[in-house]
Amino acid sequence: MKCTICKTGHTYPGITTVTLQRNNTVVVIRDVPAEICEDCGEYYLSKPIARRVYADAEEAVHRHVEVEIQRYAA
Repeated sequence: MKCTICKTGHTYPGITTVTLQRNNTVVVIRDVPAEICEDCGEYYLSKPIARRVYADAEEAVHRHVEVEIQRYAA
């Protein structure tokens, strides 16, 4: 697919790190499968993967975690 950010690059399957922050909680999730732009590096998550990443981050917020680093596991 063509990147919607840079408008020139095309995406390819790869692995990325997603960092999310809400209030005082920062969650870093490594090894997340994504489509990654070859030019600008922007990543795109599929709906099922995005749901899981956001659910994991939401759980950390409810536990009042300050910083958490996770590894995505299928």
